[in-house]
Amino acid sequence: MERFKSFFKTSLIGGIVVILPAAIFVFVFKWLFGWVTDIIQPLTDLVLTRSHIKEIAADAIVLTIIVIGCFIIGVVVKTKFVRFVHENLENRILKIAHWYGTIKEIVMQLIGKKFPFSSVALVRIFENDTLLTAFITDSHSDGSYTIFAPTAPNPTSGFIYHVKGEYVHHVDVTVEEAMRSVITCGAGSKKLIKAYNERLKACDIDRG
Repeated sequence: MERFKSFFKTSLIGGIVVILPAAIFVFVFKWLFGWVTDIIQPLTDLVLTRSHIKEIAADAIVLTIIVIGCFIIGVVVKTKFVRFVHENLENRILKIAHWYGTIKEIVMQLIGKKFPFSSVALVRIFENDTLLTAFITDSHSDGSYTIFAPTAPNPTSGFIYHVKGEYVHHVDVTVEEAMRSVITCGAGSKKLIKAYNERLKACDIDRG
């Protein structure tokens, strides 16, 4: 009976592990697609009134036109004259609407053009042996650092600290790997600790 319970439990968990990520992916994709189609609905309606195609086909046509339009604008804006006009226009907008710069920063981060975290570090935030997983966001002339310590499992919220350089231990781990560790509430932190210990050994060798 115990063997059957164990078999049932492991099989059930195995099925959930396979199905749940796929279900979440489908849900997120459906939500994102619905959000996008709601935004472009006026253009979709315009295509529908001029043709007799299905709405999903009209959505696909509008999205294709938008992608092509973005590509053309991206090519044109590379020219010196258009880039000059664009930069001056942005500067004028920033004088009127300061929040425009924040929106642009967010967009740049979302599309991967600009990432706010330069590197990963384990920080002795309490100046003892307690280590905090953090991301370096800025460095300063006095040797100190500004760090962002995300909360788990939601890395979009967290705390900003300004820490002396002696308490910040850079580790040879990618931002993506550290972010996965945060999302999984510390699971997979072995690489972080290993990189930290290797750094300590290297420092000891240098001192020796």
